[in-house]
Amino acid sequence: MKQTTLKSFDELPLVLTVRDVSAVMGISRVGAYDLVRSDGFPTIRIGRRIAVPKAEFIKWLENTSRGR
Repeated sequence: MKQTTLKSFDELPLVLTVRDVSAVMGISRVGAYDLVRSDGFPTIRIGRRIAVPKAEFIKWLENTSRGR
């Protein structure tokens, strides 16, 4: 699997996939699926597809890093 190094959130698409979340967080895809299924994590369901809005993901990261 090709690993991408992101330098800023600006490089992310407006809507992230579970694979994107995995890459940004540096966790396995299984771990990313566990995360997106957890309470409080911002997701949108489109049929069976799980999508994560970039703006909400960034807010979630900021709030989580502050211990909220």
